[in-house]
Amino acid sequence: MALRTLASKKALSLALGGARPLAAARGVTTVALPDLSYDFGALEPAISGEIMHLHHQKHHATYVANYNKALEQLDAAVAKGDASAVVQLQGAIKFNGGGHVNHSIFWKNLKPISEGGGEPPHGKLGWAIDEDFGSFEALVKKMNAEGAALQGSGWVWLALDKEAKKLSVETTANQDPLVTKGASLVPLLGIDVWEHAYYLQYKNVRPDYLNNIWKVMNWKYAGEVYDTTLA
Repeated sequence: MALRTLASKKALSLALGGARPLAAARGVTTVALPDLSYDFGALEPAISGEIMHLHHQKHHATYVANYNKALEQLDAAVAKGDASAVVQLQGAIKFNGGGHVNHSIFWKNLKPISEGGGEPPHGKLGWAIDEDFGSFEALVKKMNAEGAALQGSGWVWLALDKEAKKLSVETTANQDPLVTKGASLVPLLGIDVWEHAYYLQYKNVRPDYLNNIWKVMNWKYAGEVYDTTLA
């Protein structure tokens, strides 16, 4: 798996959400911290500017740095034929690469209220939600319940099974991306339920964070992903 990954740098970049490639010492395709399309404080009062700054500039940036470092170490290990090192690096690549993938989606899932954040989904996605969950309110209730019940750290997702053409709610542990639950699952919305996403503002009351994040949810983005996937 590692050899195939290194042999196809373009495929690796696409697998990580189309991240911008940077030139690295040995030609390894690394990733960069994506810019936000809004100011850190633009999601207040749902999410504080302090949380957004730390979340983006510290946590996501650390995943990017550690992922790139692990890729370069993997390249060196493969070049030396060090199979033990190749195997050992898989955990760091999955964790930090997953952290980058998940957060890159998360930033797009959010939008200031002044720019339409929180507006309910319309079009095909809105109809699909009604069909698969009964109502938009029922979907929100289900995602909040599963997110609140998730033990430890992880994510709760609104997923589209592109083969079955059906929506589902999924959870993943730690920084596992949604693809680890099934190759046909496409993330439409992901909510980060790690404490770093809410603790400075909501303390240990995760349900309050989950209730308020819907006020800044970018359903337009989710709808575009849904339409593109099924086109």
